[in-house]
Amino acid sequence: MSTKDFVEKDYYKVLGVPKDATEAEIKKAYRKLAREFHPDANKGDAAAEERFKEISEANDILGDAKKRKEYDDARALFGNGGFRPGPGAGGSFNFDLGDLFGGAQGGGAGGGFGGGLGDVFGGLFNRAGGGAGTRTQPRRGQDVESEVTLSFAEAVDGATVPLRMSSQAPCKACSGTGDKNGTPRVCPTCVGTGQVSRGSGGGFSLTDPCADCKGRGLIAENPCEVCKGSGRAKSSRTMQVRIPAGVSDGQRIRLRGKGAPGERGGPAGDLYVVVHVGSHPVFGRKDDNLTVTVPVTIAEAALGADIKVPTLGGPPVTLKLPPGTPTGRTMRARGKGAVRKDGTRGDLLVTVEVAVPSPSVLTDKAREALEMYRDATESDDPRAALFESAKGA
Repeated sequence: MSTKDFVEKDYYKVLGVPKDATEAEIKKAYRKLAREFHPDANKGDAAAEERFKEISEANDILGDAKKRKEYDDARALFGNGGFRPGPGAGGSFNFDLGDLFGGAQGGGAGGGFGGGLGDVFGGLFNRAGGGAGTRTQPRRGQDVESEVTLSFAEAVDGATVPLRMSSQAPCKACSGTGDKNGTPRVCPTCVGTGQVSRGSGGGFSLTDPCADCKGRGLIAENPCEVCKGSGRAKSSRTMQVRIPAGVSDGQRIRLRGKGAPGERGGPAGDLYVVVHVGSHPVFGRKDDNLTVTVPVTIAEAALGADIKVPTLGGPPVTLKLPPGTPTGRTMRARGKGAVRKDGTRGDLLVTVEVAVPSPSVLTDKAREALEMYRDATESDDPRAALFESAKGA
């Protein structure tokens, strides 16, 4: 609300009470008008809704002793839109408040009042805050949380899965009114706003959900047997949910607007899905990369070779194994990993593991070849450096 609007509005006239009205008279007038012009009693009537805003705004100022005094003082200073000079000023004169507050933006010698009036009244008008926000508002639906389990491949590539959810929705038995006859009454405590104000000192006030109507603004005279007067009942539904590619185990995904339906035209809540990912017998996962351990023979590791490596859901790739490749060395197959957020893929990290043949599977020819290799390298002790290092430590 602008400073000009605040001073020029006659809140006493809006509520139809005199300037010396008591607190009880103001409260009584507000309740009467609020019932008459409440949006729930005038559905689709824009004029009634605007009138209800004005009534709520007036009550927010006049219903609070401190705000009322500040309002009266400001009105006394500026009158009904015209400045009142002090005694001896010589006659009276009026000018538009828009000129006054507009000129305050100037700064130098012709800048009028500078920023002073804004500083003086800024806190007051911010605290006044208008009353439009106190009317019954659409209520956002609750957030819902669910879980889904994906296979390893589904998590990598993404999947659409059916998800059965239970959430609160408008009760079908009473059409969300909470009253079995469909005719709830306006809550007398909050006058249908669903909120009550409480002072916090310093001219400020806080609003809390009304305890009597639980923030709905309505009270059921004949509570619905299904929802017990709440207007909400448990509802189950099955929906198809798209889980994006590249999700990881334990990740929490937010799907906007897929939660519980709202009330009075309010938006639906959000759906949070916690994803569990199953393991794979061959592949592992490291961020956007997939991992795999590939066994190679002693000859392949020593002499080098071209080896085939499996990929997830695709044809195998061929990697060139350099001569003298030790166990544990990792090579990279680019673009064969998990899908990233931008649609590209990570890599497949291939770790080499030298496979030592079991005696039970060695043929006589293979055994003879290994014995010949042993004899040929007898002078080469692979542990010599190890012992040298141990001595120097």
